[in-house]
Amino acid sequence: MPRNPRPPARRPAPKPSGSPRRVAKAPPAEPRLILFNKPFDVLTQFSDGHGRATLKDFIDIPGVYPAGRLDRDSEGLLLLTNDGQLQARIADPRHKLAKTYWVQVEGEPSERQLQMLRDGVELNDGPTLPAQALLLDEPELWPRNPPVRFRKSVPTHWLELIIKEGRNRQVRRMTAAVGLPTLRLVRVRIGDWSIDGLDQGQWREVPAKL
Repeated sequence: MPRNPRPPARRPAPKPSGSPRRVAKAPPAEPRLILFNKPFDVLTQFSDGHGRATLKDFIDIPGVYPAGRLDRDSEGLLLLTNDGQLQARIADPRHKLAKTYWVQVEGEPSERQLQMLRDGVELNDGPTLPAQALLLDEPELWPRNPPVRFRKSVPTHWLELIIKEGRNRQVRRMTAAVGLPTLRLVRVRIGDWSIDGLDQGQWREVPAKL
């Protein structure tokens, strides 16, 4: 019987001439910086699986995220950006951006207690850096919802506290350590940025510069 003919050899396909085409990358987004006056009981994140209030309920800007944090039970200035380098410089304690808080405390602060805050307080994760602490006349602020619970038999006072660290719940722990429990905590300034002119829940965009 005749053998099957051998199939013809296939030549490799010719390679395209010239260099391969490069896909153009989209230009980087312009740096943005948002100042937000965070209300009480709002999480400093854009999603939550438990139905709690988040930044998404107030800010509809794609691609921005918090530069640092502010506790759910604290109020005031929160910075958001879409720039990773700017976020790191704002949040990194090595840059030591001063953070100013107005703190309503239970009790009547003594000069000795204020001096303890100024000298640095021993906490369970080590001593704090010296802070600026002074008595403050009651500031004009928006009503908190829900209102602070007071004990009628115990007076309350306001302090201005300026720190250059960012430990977890640091201000509350500092005031508690000197015998002045915090009732209400409002961050009013970070570096040169402040909440001046912003009501609770409001935000504005500023130049993205440190």
